[in-house]
Amino acid sequence: MVNSIKLPNKNGELYTYTPREPVSFDIPEKPFSKRIVYSAAHVVANPLADTDPINNSKIDWETTLEYRHYLWSLGLGVAEAMDTAQRGMGLNWEHAKDLISRSVREAKSVHGRIASGAGTDHLIAHPNLTLEEVEQAYEEQCEFVEKQGGRIILMASRALAVCAKTPEDYERVYRNILDKVSQPVILHWLGDMFDPALKGYWGHENVDEAMEVCLRVIKENEAKIDGIKISLLDDKKEIRMRRLLPDSVKMYTGDDFNYPSLIKGDEQGYSHALLGIFDAIAPAAASAMHALDAGDLKKYDSLLEKTVPLSRHIFQKPTYAYKTGVVFLAYLNGHQSHFRMIGGAEGQRSIIHLSEIFVMADEAGLLKDPEMAAERLKIILAQAGVMQPTRQFM
Repeated sequence: MVNSIKLPNKNGELYTYTPREPVSFDIPEKPFSKRIVYSAAHVVANPLADTDPINNSKIDWETTLEYRHYLWSLGLGVAEAMDTAQRGMGLNWEHAKDLISRSVREAKSVHGRIASGAGTDHLIAHPNLTLEEVEQAYEEQCEFVEKQGGRIILMASRALAVCAKTPEDYERVYRNILDKVSQPVILHWLGDMFDPALKGYWGHENVDEAMEVCLRVIKENEAKIDGIKISLLDDKKEIRMRRLLPDSVKMYTGDDFNYPSLIKGDEQGYSHALLGIFDAIAPAAASAMHALDAGDLKKYDSLLEKTVPLSRHIFQKPTYAYKTGVVFLAYLNGHQSHFRMIGGAEGQRSIIHLSEIFVMADEAGLLKDPEMAAERLKIILAQAGVMQPTRQFM
């Protein structure tokens, strides 16, 4: 039996929690057949680097790449250098280039699926920025990803959001960039709940009007677009857009609240997956995809419905702080030896929030070794002044 642990509740009062016994997931060693599945992956900080952790964090490359091999071993693809890797929030373009080149090389060694983010984050946004400068920045990053032999995820651009005056400006920039790529890309529409700097993207704050612009871009450049990943946390908007896409263009859900039903789909279609939460729930996600392949919808639903409360908790407002929960779970499950993050982002969530992640992950069967996870959580709790009772021996 797993030993109990004292945890703080929402009122800051301590209560006793006893973790469950570990759960094993059935994951056949074969690729998924019905859905394309990417997990956006986090990066592991080097906690012993003698550098400024806010402005000049260092990455533990060995452990970071080991985690990608773990995801590939489960059959998941890797969406590299995305917001889950703290892109633009701790991971700068220089680090991203290194990450992309290393990960693409590792993916080739195991025939793993990978796509990498290309954006404009090396460009400093300022009021006098021009569309030409944005295009040049996009071109530089797209060219880099393709030179590594990688597939592009064309990320939303903070710089474009600053200098674009009209929806037509967005259409122009995307048309010019897509004209130059050699392979179809995955477009990435990230809502402002994930990045406040992207408010009003596509030239409209109204989502329906913004969607019309995005759909025009897709239809006018259909041959250069594999699909679009949208992260709006609104399943109705995603379904509406999915039904309006050209037949050749895939929808990749980025909805970390409603992913089970969106991936399962309905009589008119379904979404593939490109999700940050799949980093945190990788074994359950992989097992569920195999259940879907086998037509076992009851098992699919059972596996994923247990993960939704955890995901909604991790992605609660402020949504951009979700990376803290993702890395915390990796720490609890032994994928890294510490709970430190680039940019010092481990401090973006409260000790109560982290304690609830532990409980929800345990309830979903996502603690690989609950005893180890509890011992690791005790270290974090002690740092917050929450001490465990001393055992009495007779």
